[in-house]
Amino acid sequence: MTIDPVWIAGGYQSDFARNITREGGDLASLTAEIVDGTLAAALVEPAEVEVIHLGNAFGQVYSGQGHLAAMPASVRPELWGVPATRHEGACASGSLSVLSAMADLQSGRYDCALVLGVELEKNVPGDQGAKNMAGAAWVGREGTDANYMWPYMFSQVADEYDRRYGLAAEDLWRIAELNTRNARSNPRAQSRDWTFSDASFTADPQANPVVEGRMHKADCGPLTDGGAGVVLVTDRFLAGHRGQATACSKILGWGHRTVGLSLADKLAYSAGAPLIFPHVAQTIADAFRRSGTDDVDGLDLIETHDCFTASEYMAIDHFGLTEPGQSWRAVKSGELEIGGGRVAMNPSGGLLGAGHPVGATGIRMLLDCHRQIVGAAGDYQVDRARRAATLNFGGSTTTVASFVVGR
Repeated sequence: MTIDPVWIAGGYQSDFARNITREGGDLASLTAEIVDGTLAAALVEPAEVEVIHLGNAFGQVYSGQGHLAAMPASVRPELWGVPATRHEGACASGSLSVLSAMADLQSGRYDCALVLGVELEKNVPGDQGAKNMAGAAWVGREGTDANYMWPYMFSQVADEYDRRYGLAAEDLWRIAELNTRNARSNPRAQSRDWTFSDASFTADPQANPVVEGRMHKADCGPLTDGGAGVVLVTDRFLAGHRGQATACSKILGWGHRTVGLSLADKLAYSAGAPLIFPHVAQTIADAFRRSGTDDVDGLDLIETHDCFTASEYMAIDHFGLTEPGQSWRAVKSGELEIGGGRVAMNPSGGLLGAGHPVGATGIRMLLDCHRQIVGAAGDYQVDRARRAATLNFGGSTTTVASFVVGR
């Protein structure tokens, strides 16, 4: 079956270093900023938007505000009457919004979709923020003895790697150092101006204290306020906007799989298998197959989900950069570096460096891939980037999505 292509016309990301609440803002003001910035970047008028898809994971939990699909029309009257849907899939909420918008366009219903992701996480104390996200696990059935649910869960992922293959903490901290170093070149990254010392990526108990289990401070992504948006369009739309076509990138392929909530069930499912999360590798393989990408060496860069260092460590072997359990080889060899590496991983800084406003992350990843492909990534541009991939997941890899973007 021939499927019509979907093009990324442009997009916008807020500065993830900001605290929206301290500025006097809220989800409404953030949504307005993302709508305006995205449409301006894509050279699209509000009247041309035919459908809206919005990703948000924890709106009610942090702010009490639900029904967020109606927020774009609430803050921008020009969007009054445009059909809109909110999508929730924990940290994969943004990618689900993209997938749904693609389905709308490829079905022939619409030719221009505005895809948004917004999240506020800094409007409560950090301890409360960490608790707010526990609902992405299986509440009451896992992590019941955890102080912080998600460091606890990804400590278990690291433990599983250690049991199967061995794992050195230093290799995880190399990932943290690389991503925070990349973030210094990203003008929208949350940690771009943060100060780190050599001890920040060691076992030093003051500079890098334990948060939960094997996860130290450097292993953990930050709480972030922010949003991102893209405009997705069809060939039919571009036929009437030929001047914009040269600035577009193309979504070449996609993958999307969902498994059960329980991390223990996932690990039991893969017992005896080479990879810890086979469904993650299958999601990536789906995106590769649909895009005509033979293997990871067909990519120039990857924007992957590094909510914790253990999640990027997992992504390395699940993408096929190394044999299962051998991700440390790519970390130590420098293969993930911008410039001299095999495939640049998280040139933006990823979630660890750039920030992680949960509902916006999948869209931010896609936008960064678009910027790389059209040569608009600035100081973190990967030279001659022609093909890029994302890996975005919610929970303990419960909902997984991957995209391949090219020209």
